[in-house]
Amino acid sequence: MTQFMTIDDLYRILRADHVQAQGIVDTVEYPLVVLDAQLRVQAASRSFFETFRVDSFDTVGKPFYELGNGQWDIPELRRLLGEVIPRSTAVIDYRVDHDFPGLGPRTMLVTARVLQTPGNASSSLLLSLIDATRRIQRDMARDILSGELQHRIKNLMAVTQAIARRTRVEGRSAAEYREDLLGRLQSLSEAHVLTFGEADEARLSTLVDRILAPYRDRHAIVIEHDGDPPLASDRLLTLGLVLHELATNAAKYGALSVPGGRVHLGWKVDRDTRVLRLDWSEAGGPPVGKPSAPGYGTELIQSAVAYSLGGRAEQRFTAGGLETELTFPLAPLPEPTP
Repeated sequence: MTQFMTIDDLYRILRADHVQAQGIVDTVEYPLVVLDAQLRVQAASRSFFETFRVDSFDTVGKPFYELGNGQWDIPELRRLLGEVIPRSTAVIDYRVDHDFPGLGPRTMLVTARVLQTPGNASSSLLLSLIDATRRIQRDMARDILSGELQHRIKNLMAVTQAIARRTRVEGRSAAEYREDLLGRLQSLSEAHVLTFGEADEARLSTLVDRILAPYRDRHAIVIEHDGDPPLASDRLLTLGLVLHELATNAAKYGALSVPGGRVHLGWKVDRDTRVLRLDWSEAGGPPVGKPSAPGYGTELIQSAVAYSLGGRAEQRFTAGGLETELTFPLAPLPEPTP
C-alpha cells in the first residue's frame, strides 16, 4: 500500500532544502501548490493537475487567482494569503465553496504556510487544497440526525407520560393497570421501531400487520384497501396507538374476545384531497351497547385523531358490533406559529 507524505512532513523537508520541491510535492495525495511572494504558481503536485483537470502550461507561472475560472479569486482569501509571507503566519483550513469546472459543487479547505529555505532570502507559500465536501456533508447529516433523534426522544417521552397519566386506575387492580399500560407502550414501541426501520416512513399495511399480528392466528381478520400510502413518523406513532386501542378493546369486550368473532379493516385514499378514510367494523362478538360515559380508549382515539392527525373519529355501537370510522389527511400538520 502506497504511503503518502503528510503536509507537515513535506513542510519540514522543504524547509531543510532536502530535495527539489517538484519531486516531493508529487508524493502528496491531495492537491498542493507552491506560490512565490507574488502568489504565482512555482510548482504543483500531480494530484492538483489530476483533480482540477489542468496541465502545467495552464498552471505554472500563472497567478493563483487566475487559475481555472477564477474560483480562487476570493477577496478574503487574497487578503489572508497576502498577509502570510510578511507576517510569517499561516492560513489553516480556510473554507472555499465553489462549483469547480469538471468537479461540480465542492467545499475545499485551504491551508497555507510560509516556506523559507536556508541561504535563500526569498519566501514561498506551501498551499494545500483538501476536498472536504463529503466530510462536511457527513458532519451536517450527523448533526441533523442528532437533532432529529433528540426531537423524537422528547416526543416519545411526552407520549409515554401522557399514556401513563391517562391509563385509568380507578376501580382496577394493579395487574389490570399494568396489562393496559404495557400493551399501549408496546404498541408505541412497535410504531417507533417501524419508523426507524423504514427510513422515516412506512406503509400503512406494514403498520397494520405489526399491530394485528398477535390476533390473526386465532381470529378472522379481513383487511382490504384501495391504496397503500406511506405514513410519516408522526402519523405512524399516533395511528399505531389508535389501532392498538381498537384491537385491545375488541380482544377484551368485542369481536376478538370470542372464537367466532370477526373484524373487517379497510381503507381508501382520496387521490384528490389526499385524505385517508379507515373503517374498522366488528361482527360475531358479544352484544354491545353505547357506554354511559366514554372510557379512556374512546377518549384516546378521539383526541389522537383530532389533535395529532387533524382528522375525526366516529364510533357507532351497533347490534352487530362496534364500527369505527377514521378520516385524516396524509400530510403532517403544519408547525404552530410561535
